[in-house]
Amino acid sequence: MTDAQFSNWLQSAAAVRMVLVEAQVNVAGQEATRYLASRPYVTGPLDTPPNTEYQPLVTGGLAFTEQVSLTGEAGLSGGDIELDNRDGALDGWLADVWMNRAIKVWAGDPAWPRAEFRLVFDGIVFDVGSAGRESLNLVLRDKLQRLNTPISETKLGGATPNKDAMLPVPFGECHNVTPLLTDPATLEYGFLGAVEAMVEVRSNGKPIEVMHAVTTGRFRLVTDPFSTTITASVQGDNGGAYAPRIAPLVRRIATAYGKPADRFADADLDLANLAAFDAAHPQTVGLHIADRTNQAQAIQQLAASVGAQAVMSRTGQLRLVQVALPGIGVPVDVGPAQMKERSLRVAQRLPVAAAVKIGFDRNWTVQPSLTTSIPPAHADLYATEWLSETVVDEAVRARYRLSDDPVQVDTCLKTRVDARTEAARRLALAKLPRTLYEFDGEPDMMMLELGQAVTLQGERFGLQDGVPAVVMRLSRFWLTGRVTVGVLA
Repeated sequence: MTDAQFSNWLQSAAAVRMVLVEAQVNVAGQEATRYLASRPYVTGPLDTPPNTEYQPLVTGGLAFTEQVSLTGEAGLSGGDIELDNRDGALDGWLADVWMNRAIKVWAGDPAWPRAEFRLVFDGIVFDVGSAGRESLNLVLRDKLQRLNTPISETKLGGATPNKDAMLPVPFGECHNVTPLLTDPATLEYGFLGAVEAMVEVRSNGKPIEVMHAVTTGRFRLVTDPFSTTITASVQGDNGGAYAPRIAPLVRRIATAYGKPADRFADADLDLANLAAFDAAHPQTVGLHIADRTNQAQAIQQLAASVGAQAVMSRTGQLRLVQVALPGIGVPVDVGPAQMKERSLRVAQRLPVAAAVKIGFDRNWTVQPSLTTSIPPAHADLYATEWLSETVVDEAVRARYRLSDDPVQVDTCLKTRVDARTEAARRLALAKLPRTLYEFDGEPDMMMLELGQAVTLQGERFGLQDGVPAVVMRLSRFWLTGRVTVGVLA
């Protein structure tokens, strides 16, 4: 079934809507799949799965909300599924283990063969509970929950004083990080795994000679440092191919780190989106992980460097979406014909900004008052955690009577040129009054995606001639065919 055919069905007054649910669960120590539906449904012998009855227990919920945060903070999308438990037959399900198990939901018509149903949610069960005596509720989260685990928990081990310390992991271009002393006897330092290059190793800020072993992520000092601080500038993890850019590092962190059972495969990534994002955002970045930072946090830090966020599509694929105008793709016309009558409303007004300050090229080991024989300018740099770049619009500052010294936004960017370009991009977006509008959409609006470009037209709020906008929030109600859309204009 094509997107156009599915959209036409969504809009049809004759459509009989139902959902099919396949949920993984651990029952008495055994993994199993429960097949649920909102109406009676049995697959045929040629369907996948064949000759399977879906229990008609789904009575409500199915409201899935996904959004791009206006503040850039990471967040998980989710919803819930309500199951009929009036007779108490499902009471025993509360003792089963649902947490962090896969769940998929398809929407379609009872008359359709199984293959025609459209996947509308691919995520995990966060928990199971009961909102009342007569129901059971499966609480859902998107698949980013699988990345809510530390990038690495690998400790050095052995018998050295640092045996219980975690091995740090550098990604991209990392300036002045602190490696772990892995062997005091041989003066060996290093990281979790192979790195691309040790650019420079320093003792109290002064470059020193070392013996490199980049294939193991280790190096050895030639002379004893005598209690000085050892730091290094390093080109980090080079698994597969070294690519110190946002999209390749997001892919690497999602697929090669964290718990092996929860890592993403390429099928969990929107590879076309990542390729397009990489082409549009080739900035060099660096992120050093020396603690229990989880995968999702690291991915969001990288994406936020250019005002983007990692989100999951409704079909369970990770995408990178930048908060920008115009949005992604050819704009979709959204006007009164696509909205429920009198539903267009102002949800939020964003504050105007006259200046943007970007922090870049982080110094990962701040070293004040260095006394070694290095130039004073270099010592000052090692005493400073961030370099910064500020862009100001004087006309906006004067008109709105705003400060020209904004709060710094820290990023993983490496160069002043890239920092200034990003500051200018953000200022162009923030120096104009922006509004988040919401409306209740007709069923065809359920096909929109976060970050998608639209042309918003309405009878009020100065939207009569249409303005460029971008989709920021979607709340879909698949059982009723309702959708609430939030767009930034």
